[in-house]
Parts: sequence; structure tokens; C-alpha cells
Amino acid sequence: MNRRFAALAALALPLLISACASVGGPTVRIDVDPGADFSRVRTYSWVARPDGGTPLMQQRIVDGIDSRLQAKGWKLAPNGYIHVSAHVSSSEKESQGAYYNRVGYVGWGGFGPPAPNTAAPTDTYEVGTLVVEMVNAQSKRSAWRGTASGTLHDDPAKMNALLQAALDKMFTGFPSASK
Repeated sequence: MNRRFAALAALALPLLISACASVGGPTVRIDVDPGADFSRVRTYSWVARPDGGTPLMQQRIVDGIDSRLQAKGWKLAPNGYIHVSAHVSSSEKESQGAYYNRVGYVGWGGFGPPAPNTAAPTDTYEVGTLVVEMVNAQSKRSAWRGTASGTLHDDPAKMNALLQAALDKMFTGFPSASK
């Protein structure tokens, strides 16, 4: 019996660790114009740099996007074929803890004073969202849009790790709708 439990624990532990790691990561969504032809794109230009967060985080966002686009062979140019913009926003969220409502009486056989109700604890945290949009400069049509959301941290190293993970997810397989 102990061997079965040990084997089960050995199989379940990696799954549990990977599930916990994915819970705290950013949520990324991509939307692509099916008619967008990225095969001809060689240049891009910034039309709106991130407007939220600290100046250092804004620069990390721009540098992260630039490095990923340039890795695809795109070049930053004054009047690029694609116009890139990035926006940052944040909002406060609350999570409710467990609420225990004990109904009835406590004591031996159900006799005694009524059980107290306990209030549910709340936890406040901040969620940040990064939106990256790409528009065809000639047609003015939206070609690609990526959004990433995640819980913000006070530690700059954790914030940078969250940003890099979000950008990695966002640009995996980019451009996904090339003709």
C-alpha cells in the first residue's frame, strides 16, 4: 500500500507544481485580422508608447517589444509599414476568503450556546493589463492585438519577470495569421 502511495505521489507532484506555476502567470489573448499579410512587413514605427506604470517599466515594455519584433526581421523606421502602440492600465481587485456560517448550537448533543458567525476575510490586490496594437499604416486597419493581464508585484525583479513572461506568450508564433 505504501508503494502505491509513493508512486502516486511521485506522479502527482510534477503535475501539482506545474499547475501552481501556471496559476500566477499572465493571461494572454491574441486577436489577428485574418486578412492581414505580415509576409511583406519589414518595418514598424511606434505611434504610442506605454503611458502607464513607471518610466523604467515603460522602457522595459518598449525594449521587450522591439527585441521580439526585430527577432522576426522587422526594423524600427520613422514611417514603418506597421504602426505599433502599447497601453498599460491597472485596477484594484478583491478576493473573498472562505465564509463559515455555523448554524445551530454547539455542545454535547446539540445543546449549548449558538455558534458565532465569522466574517469572510478580503484581500486586495492590483491587476495590470498591457495592450499592444499593430495597425497597417497605409490602410489604417487593425492587423494584430495582444493583451496580457496579471497580478502586479512591488518587487521590480518579479515585475520584470512577469512582463517578460507576458511578452513571450504574446509573441509566441507571431505573426500567426501570415498569408
